[in-house]
Amino acid sequence: MAAKKPKRKRTNAPGEKAAPKDKGNFISEWFGHRVYPIVRDTSGSRADQGRQTCPFLSAATGASRQCIKSEASKGVCTISSPSNARRQDWLACPYRGLSPELLDLAVRRLYGTATHAILFITPAIRLADQATRTDVAERLACGERIFVYFDKNLGGELSIPGTARSPEFSFDVTMFEIHLEGGVPHVGRFAVLEIQTADFHGSYRTATRNLIEGRRMHGVKFAKTLQDNQRWLGEKVEGPNIANVFKRTFYQMMFKFQLGKHELCAGCVLAIPSSVWDSWQRHLASPSLTQEADGSFNLLKPGAPRPANVPAWIFVFEIDSASTVTPNPLIFSKIIATDAASASYYALEEAPAAALANIGASAGLFGLMARRLASLWPDLARTIKFDA
Repeated sequence: MAAKKPKRKRTNAPGEKAAPKDKGNFISEWFGHRVYPIVRDTSGSRADQGRQTCPFLSAATGASRQCIKSEASKGVCTISSPSNARRQDWLACPYRGLSPELLDLAVRRLYGTATHAILFITPAIRLADQATRTDVAERLACGERIFVYFDKNLGGELSIPGTARSPEFSFDVTMFEIHLEGGVPHVGRFAVLEIQTADFHGSYRTATRNLIEGRRMHGVKFAKTLQDNQRWLGEKVEGPNIANVFKRTFYQMMFKFQLGKHELCAGCVLAIPSSVWDSWQRHLASPSLTQEADGSFNLLKPGAPRPANVPAWIFVFEIDSASTVTPNPLIFSKIIATDAASASYYALEEAPAAALANIGASAGLFGLMARRLASLWPDLARTIKFDA
């Protein structure tokens, strides 16, 4: 009798996604620092988690700032989920994405600044300090380009007021250039930065409580204990509401992409995690992106050239979870030029066309109806013909 051949270990073909080792959803960053699948334990992480401070708001303001989230989600920055058939981080708080790298990249694209130009970008809240105002004036005198940004917790949220014929639209981050006119600082063109978070099914209240109580009980041994008890991070945590992420964003995205056509606006950047970009592909008919010499991409209607002044950009980023730097830095995987007309074309023309082509297929609408009808009126079900 021939000996049984040993089973060969299956390897993934190049480009093939590996199946996630687990199917759960886990809090992956807490108070800015990685806790899944590896717990980063540094003096910085211990300080932020112990004091419940937000390292991103603290860095922006130059002072220690508390996490602004409610007790049910206190400190939760990202959720790790395999909802796109591979494990990815999904943003649970927009401040997780508000990094100096994102602001610098957005300003350079929107305002067309040279790569070597020196930029000074500051939250508006810091202008209350006379030392900051003096610093800005000196930098302007030296020819530096100065940009100030507002958001709900960094100077106040700004919006376009509603009218009888249009709704009010508020912005995540509104940026303004400050320039000299006759030796006096003046406010120049504005730009909009939106950071896309995800809605999640259910609540991560239980997992958040596990973290807070675990840290209280285990003290200096918290990181090691958490590494040995990763299930704490996933208790009752559900995945992202993928369909809702696009539905609640699309109209506002179209509106804000149009802003770049106004002479006072430098344009709009929509910053989204790669998890969100992947989930959007079906809503956009999986568009093919064309690449430019500078490495950026175009999402434009077929045959449309890239305009000299791009009104809207999509920045796709990932959190570098393998980095030993904590908080983990952002990696920008795609910088995409687009406009409202092009995004609308793919979402409202190409994607519906692909859906309509599937109506008469055996796997489509009529096929589903035939399978339901088979138990109700078998003879009628057999009369249904499907597209070739």
